Amino acid sequence: MAMDLYKSKLSELSRALVQAQKPIRILDAIKWDPQTIEFFHKTNFKEIPDLGPTYYEKNSLGFDPKKKIEEFRDLAAKAKRELGENDRLAKILLRNCDEYEKVVRMLMGRGTREFYNFSRLLYGSPKEFFGDNSTTLQGLGVMLGEILNNLEGHSLGKVFEKTVPAEKLVEELNRRLKGYFGQDEVRVKLDDGILSDAAAGSDYIKIRRGLYFSERDIDIFEVHEGWVHVGTTLNGQHQPYANFLSKGPPCTTSIQEGLAVTMEVFSFVSIPERAKRINRRLIVCDMAESGANILEIINYFKDLGQGDGESLKNAQRVFRGGVIGGGGPFTKDISYCKGFVNVYNFVRSCIRHGEPELLPFLFAGKVTLEDVRVLFDYHGEGVIDKPRYLPKHFSDLNALSVWMAFSNFLNRMSLDKIHQHFGKQDKVG
Repeated sequence: MAMDLYKSKLSELSRALVQAQKPIRILDAIKWDPQTIEFFHKTNFKEIPDLGPTYYEKNSLGFDPKKKIEEFRDLAAKAKRELGENDRLAKILLRNCDEYEKVVRMLMGRGTREFYNFSRLLYGSPKEFFGDNSTTLQGLGVMLGEILNNLEGHSLGKVFEKTVPAEKLVEELNRRLKGYFGQDEVRVKLDDGILSDAAAGSDYIKIRRGLYFSERDIDIFEVHEGWVHVGTTLNGQHQPYANFLSKGPPCTTSIQEGLAVTMEVFSFVSIPERAKRINRRLIVCDMAESGANILEIINYFKDLGQGDGESLKNAQRVFRGGVIGGGGPFTKDISYCKGFVNVYNFVRSCIRHGEPELLPFLFAGKVTLEDVRVLFDYHGEGVIDKPRYLPKHFSDLNALSVWMAFSNFLNRMSLDKIHQHFGKQDKVG
């Protein structure tokens, strides 16, 4: 196939996929109404409301799920015919169509175990293994929790008090992102309806109204929501032929969140309390998958010193759409820890094997790690553009390559033995 024809067909298929997924809004489809939140408070967190299929049916999906599934299947068949099922970009398109079909099926099962079955298929499980086939996500949560708890009570430097009102944060974040996204207008605005403190859209970031934040929160949102989530969306939109990369099915979620957490670490803006919050999402997801109900998870957060409202909000993240009585959570929140480990190891691997040129394509759009090499190769053919917006850590890889070179060696050393060695040295002194 001539390259011009190939690009034309890819562009048409990309536009079709972007349009097809447009009405699917996972978090909107599984959100709880105010009456449900009020129920918990009225019953003093002693009773569990009935949030089965009938409850979620009141919240329309906004599309016909059976017709939507057929639409994705027809689009996949067209991609096979026009690009060839062995074309590597076509394979990404086909995978994304399949992912969106599974999302629709997951939403059809809201309030049942079927929702969890598809959630686990799409986002994974705390009990799954990493690539070494010996370490589980749940094991990471336990180890990370122990290390972070050991830091409690220690002076690590500046204490970041939450004294910045949401309005002030919005103003400052708008100023910063205007400088970063010079060619695109990105808006930061207040919002009453989001569950998290901040949420990114295609060209905007929502900040929960009424909250107070720290100066470090501004840094984190700039990096996490701005540079990564909005940045990869805009980079995908600016792809000349493959703008389907601007939309991320669930298979890209762990890389999106992992890349965002990785950038927090690389930028030295993360703090232990932030890491604890992310790690607790993994821990409570594992608890819910193992059978804990929402009241048990609420009490878990209360035991950590959180208030009623905050505890319910954090527990809600895990049970929305799933089985509120336990055993069938929404597993999306494992993506932060899972993604960080996989992204960090991917960066180390690229440096170790002399392929740093692959790394900028982590930001080319909403991608999986397996997509990165494909995008790099198609860049060489003039099909995929380099990302327009790229953090300095990845636009200049000199410092990062040195970091990862040392990291590859240091990973071989036993920290327990090193700790014992220096302990003995202290005793000798």
